[in-house]
Amino acid sequence: MMYWLTYILTWPWIRLFYPCKIKNKKNIVKGGGILICNHLSSLDVIYVGSYIHRRLNFLGKKELFDKKIKNWFFKSIGVIPIDRNNIDLKSIKTCLSVLKKGRLLVVFPEGTRNKGGEDLQTLKNGSAMFSIKSKLPIVPMHIEKRGKIFHKNTLTIGKPFELTEFYNKKLDSETLAEAGKFIQTELEKLF
Repeated sequence: MMYWLTYILTWPWIRLFYPCKIKNKKNIVKGGGILICNHLSSLDVIYVGSYIHRRLNFLGKKELFDKKIKNWFFKSIGVIPIDRNNIDLKSIKTCLSVLKKGRLLVVFPEGTRNKGGEDLQTLKNGSAMFSIKSKLPIVPMHIEKRGKIFHKNTLTIGKPFELTEFYNKKLDSETLAEAGKFIQTELEKLF
């Protein structure tokens, strides 16, 4: 409920202040899946959340939840806190539950904002794990530039892909690293 209320109240203003052209919107999968995107600024969440007309759950760093009001707000709109430095089983289970319900999970797999922005940083393996465990597709996305007020940006949505070759493998660090390289290659095609 709070997700759609926030969406309705902010959508016109975001469109006005942060215009964005969407390329290949048809590539968004119909059911559940993992949306991965490069991460240039905190506005990336606004571009993805406002211009993709689906109920989204975002993976967010646990530091966003440090104050009571922020904790309540982010959780009420479906942001899932994750500890970027340690294995976070509770968050992993929550993400897999979201995917099982046929929703879209948005992950910025670089793990932090990319200050340089031109080249993709090495990706964390969370999106690979979510895709393999849920057997759902990954949709790569690329935000062209760091957002600025009244400056048009572009969000390019790549073709969905699946990690089927990893579905029956033991889910260890070697398998995740191999799947992660495949994901990195697919995301870099949009640059």
